[in-house]
Amino acid sequence: MIIVHGIIPIKAAQRDRALDLAREMSEATRTEDGCISYEFYVGLRDPNTLILLQEWENMEALAGHLRTDHMKVFLDELPNVLAGQVMTRRYAVQAEPEPARESGSPPPIIH
Repeated sequence: MIIVHGIIPIKAAQRDRALDLAREMSEATRTEDGCISYEFYVGLRDPNTLILLQEWENMEALAGHLRTDHMKVFLDELPNVLAGQVMTRRYAVQAEPEPARESGSPPPIIH
């Protein structure tokens, strides 16, 4: 699985437009093959910061997303609402096999 985390500072005067762009992008992206989740959140500390969390089945799905028409529209419009530098990080996540457990014992608690 691939996880992408982004922080997007937006202009206060363009906040409504930025939120519209985020909604449009989320709705279009969630229909893509390989998209597990795609969500924007508003920062609690700074409501003019959008946080983007994406989950993809694999790199191929993410690469396909980057070539979509809705990504092009989003990237063309983004400079109009930005108040600073966008920060993104990408993580590759691998599931670990569950350890064997004795029959009848409860599953482990993950903290």
